[in-house]
Amino acid sequence: MFNRLFVFVLFGLYVQSVLAKDLPDFTALVEKQGAAVVNVSTSQTIQASQGVPPIPGLPEGDPLAELFRRFGSPMPREQETHSLGSGFLISADGYILTNAHVVDAADKITVRLTDQREFKARVIGADRRTDVALIKIEATGLPKVVQGDPAQLRVGEWVLAIGSPFGFDSSVTAGIVSGKGRSLQQENFVPFIQTDVAINPGNSGGPLFNMKGEVVGINSQIYSRSGGYMGLSFAIPIDVAMEVANQLRASGKVTRGRIGVVIQEVTRELADSFGLNKASGALISAVEKGGPADKAGIQASDVILKFDGKVVAMSKDLPRIVAATQPGSKVAVQLWRKGATKEVSLTVAEMPGDGRTARASKHDSSGEQIARLGINVTELTGEQKSQLEIEGGLLIDEVRGANARGELQRGDIILDLGNTPIVSVEQLNNLLKTIPKGRTVALRVRRGETISYIPIKLDEK
Repeated sequence: MFNRLFVFVLFGLYVQSVLAKDLPDFTALVEKQGAAVVNVSTSQTIQASQGVPPIPGLPEGDPLAELFRRFGSPMPREQETHSLGSGFLISADGYILTNAHVVDAADKITVRLTDQREFKARVIGADRRTDVALIKIEATGLPKVVQGDPAQLRVGEWVLAIGSPFGFDSSVTAGIVSGKGRSLQQENFVPFIQTDVAINPGNSGGPLFNMKGEVVGINSQIYSRSGGYMGLSFAIPIDVAMEVANQLRASGKVTRGRIGVVIQEVTRELADSFGLNKASGALISAVEKGGPADKAGIQASDVILKFDGKVVAMSKDLPRIVAATQPGSKVAVQLWRKGATKEVSLTVAEMPGDGRTARASKHDSSGEQIARLGINVTELTGEQKSQLEIEGGLLIDEVRGANARGELQRGDIILDLGNTPIVSVEQLNNLLKTIPKGRTVALRVRRGETISYIPIKLDEK
């Protein structure tokens, strides 16, 4: 009996040792690269409200209710908010990569290193379209990461994240690459790396490492129904982030190409109808009048197969390829038209910048009321108005909260509030000041070539 038990124990130890050999050991990687990961904390002063709270349950006509309406109205006051994120050093002289949403609208940014030294940081530039920001601290001789090649990542291989989830500095989580080249809704310029690495609030902006200790991505988003980690995490490939960072460092902004088309996916049924042997490319559903594609002779129903020598395997590939093309470049475009391939040449135009964005901050309260709609908006440039043949309007560049599941979408253009044409951020903000809490407003919205009214209930907070 004792001999059988002894053999069983030995067998268990043997199996355990075999399994241990097959599992990765991250200790050396963490010890070598962990010092280049930083904690990013921000503070922002916003306008809050204070006043005498109403007594619940009072009937509408009660004199006491009228008293509270007159003398218990909220008074504005300043309130400081704080948020946490992560980042990592890409140079020994203090340049740091993080997410744009980590430092967005911050009045003060503090960077803490693993040796507990703290520095004030300044924003060199932020690109909201890719959610990449470059910040700088004044220091030298700092540890920095080594850049890897996301193209060499294989689905199923181990990766590791270091960051500050919920403020717990230098937390390490590991997992595998679940997918590559993922497209997320309203994110046209980033081929995300999907992983099952545990990412939580505070991890945003931190690095994703491969087993060589090279940074292959910036942890940016999670897919969640609860608000917490559910096994679906997304990272911005480091090559995309570094291209953005280099432009931000050089000029403080990012320039992108555009050709003036509206595209859609080529389904199997559409491919059959167009005589294509496989469902690939980007189907042109509309062409902007006078735009680069129009001038090149590209038509609705054309399918773009290649752009500047790069294969357009799916429609989602085209915006990324075009955006990465230098404005002013003359490129060849291979099309599928009426059962045959055709090649045209066009000159890439520049995509308009982000313009003025409505976000409440210490120095600009123009977005305070607009936040009640659950959106952020940007004023259209003169070029955009000319292209769209409109005189005013505001571009929705972010939808959040309850409205993220509603009718408004990023890319919509607000034309009117009720029957009042909208021409500026300040005007919309002032109009909303006159509308009571919880009231539903009608926004006249343009989406592509369609214009419709959408009812939105104002945030009561």
